[in-house]
Amino acid sequence: MRNIGVVTVGRSDYGIYLPLLREINADPDLHLDLIVSGTHLSPEFGMTVNRIISDGFDISHRVEMLLSSDTPEGISKSIGIGILGFSQVFASYRPDILVVLGDRFEMYAAAIAAMPFNIPLAHIHGGESTEGLVDEAIRHSITKLSHLHFVSTAQYRKRVIQMGEEPWRVVVSGAPSLDNLHNMKLLSVEEIEKQLGFSIGQTPILVTFHPVTLEYDRIADYITILLSSIEEINLPIIFTYPNADTHGRVIIKAINDFVQSAANAHAVANLGTELYFSLMKHAAAMVGNSSSGIIEAASFGLPVVNIGNRQMGRVHDINVIDVPCEKLAIQNGILCAVSPSFKESLVGLENPYGSGKASILIIDVLRRFPRGEKLLIKHFYDFPEK
Repeated sequence: MRNIGVVTVGRSDYGIYLPLLREINADPDLHLDLIVSGTHLSPEFGMTVNRIISDGFDISHRVEMLLSSDTPEGISKSIGIGILGFSQVFASYRPDILVVLGDRFEMYAAAIAAMPFNIPLAHIHGGESTEGLVDEAIRHSITKLSHLHFVSTAQYRKRVIQMGEEPWRVVVSGAPSLDNLHNMKLLSVEEIEKQLGFSIGQTPILVTFHPVTLEYDRIADYITILLSSIEEINLPIIFTYPNADTHGRVIIKAINDFVQSAANAHAVANLGTELYFSLMKHAAAMVGNSSSGIIEAASFGLPVVNIGNRQMGRVHDINVIDVPCEKLAIQNGILCAVSPSFKESLVGLENPYGSGKASILIIDVLRRFPRGEKLLIKHFYDFPEK
């Protein structure tokens, strides 16, 4: 039996992991050790560790690491605390491979801590680009720390190989979050309203806006512009809270102030995968700068108004309308997104991030990856000279 360690640090990765975690649990040749950290353990962000437990997963280790601060100093200190916490875990527990995902600073702490213990890493969602974020550097750094790579598109595979990773280590799996669409029953409008406790109408606008961490000094301006852009929209608006990034609390406060005075707006700290996907199914459009608008929304044929630089560089389909963080541009983008003609143009859209079979492909590799030196000793791959 192979022991598979999986690090989850918040809702941003847990919903992506969910189909894979179920596949690992169901496989007699694999044993899941779930390491929970980050915002999962924070009451401020919904204490989502409880959702993991309610989903039936055993938690092997918990790593407290977040300070109650979203300043640059607070984020840096949290990384340091995370490295210490994960190091304490790895001193007594060493999986056959450790699965990490994406580009969060909390995930980076786990990857750095694993390195001196010679724990091989399997990285999901490498090779992608988010040019407005420090996450760009974190993601590529995790790639160089990792030994297996599960990327979501062929273009991202090429990028990882360009970074010197040997081609045999890089597998195009697609995006695991899309697997949820095959095994998750999405809720009706009535069921959504029952769980949320308020009416969403038939065509809500789903708004998820995260800090642009390379421009954190402008976050207050950006959220002010966004809120002024949507206050005249005559549709129900549902906000979800941002991630625990630099100055994320500025966004949370502005959203809470906005919904107190807007009869058609509500804010939810954490929707969970089922509710979030169900809202995507019924929404008129998504607005903000979330990766879910880039990766998952195309599977719903959902129009997306993608604001600013946060997702700049990521592959996306024609459902995504890119706009600068300017009031008129955002309003025009929303008008286009909710128009019947734009919605009709998305019928039959194919998602560039795969067909929802990523977990099966990843599990197949986890069953048979080579152990020892072949996996741990990496040879820098140079492209053949032309």
